[in-house]
Amino acid sequence: VLVVDDNRTNRRILEGMLKRWEMKSTSVEGGEEALGELSAARDAGEPYGLILLDMHMPKMDGFELSERIRQRPELSTAIIMMLTSAGHRGDAERCKKVGISAYLLKPIRQSELREAIARLLGAKETKGAIPLITRYSLYDARDPETVLSVLLAEDNLVNQRLATRMLEKRGHRVVVAANGREALEALAKGSFDLVLMDVQMPEMDGFETTAAIRETEKGTGTHLPVIALTAHAMKGDREKCLAGGMDGYLAKPIRPRELDDLLETYVARRMTPSPATI
Repeated sequence: VLVVDDNRTNRRILEGMLKRWEMKSTSVEGGEEALGELSAARDAGEPYGLILLDMHMPKMDGFELSERIRQRPELSTAIIMMLTSAGHRGDAERCKKVGISAYLLKPIRQSELREAIARLLGAKETKGAIPLITRYSLYDARDPETVLSVLLAEDNLVNQRLATRMLEKRGHRVVVAANGREALEALAKGSFDLVLMDVQMPEMDGFETTAAIRETEKGTGTHLPVIALTAHAMKGDREKCLAGGMDGYLAKPIRPRELDDLLETYVARRMTPSPATI
């Protein structure tokens, strides 16, 4: 994989993701360096199969670089994915004209990048055509196995809306409970993969609700992941939450990157067969 981005931090983030997926990568900071690296790799008999390029770069932007690559048949076999911090009207058409296969917005989520790469490599393997991949097309065609059913226990209306929007934007299903009693009622009626539990709620707080969940589980042998939501992150909060039967915690306001890491953990667990099914 060739990473082309003038921002060093962005390059390091992408390199880290690719390394975790056991993909070999090289990074350059501009278009001319990219063209030189692509030519050298081709001459060495190790051409790049995938190029991740930034749209906004000095001297030569991502669209111009992609066009230059496509004008050279010996380099044009690589899949090109564009990453941008600001999308503009007409970008999708420009991508199609210069042979860009995916157009994703920064900050890029690991799950999005991994899914886009897998889809593009799969299409190349089967020689199938695939429309331009965007964040929205990824979720529209998402594997049902990667969609979590989340119970959000939160009494604050603004926080409810924000958290629901964040979860649904990532393709997950959300049921909202305004307090602990409503959360227990929802759990009695339906099945969930994860609970996001506000610690401070009227009638029944997050700790009482979690204790009731764990008591019920003693008779079923199941374990529903419960993640605490805390408005004031204090030293010792994590230990207190774990001691209260919770599996972790997120500080409010919820940071998108932390939420992504959490959701990816539970998506991965859901997709891993249990010993009984192996």
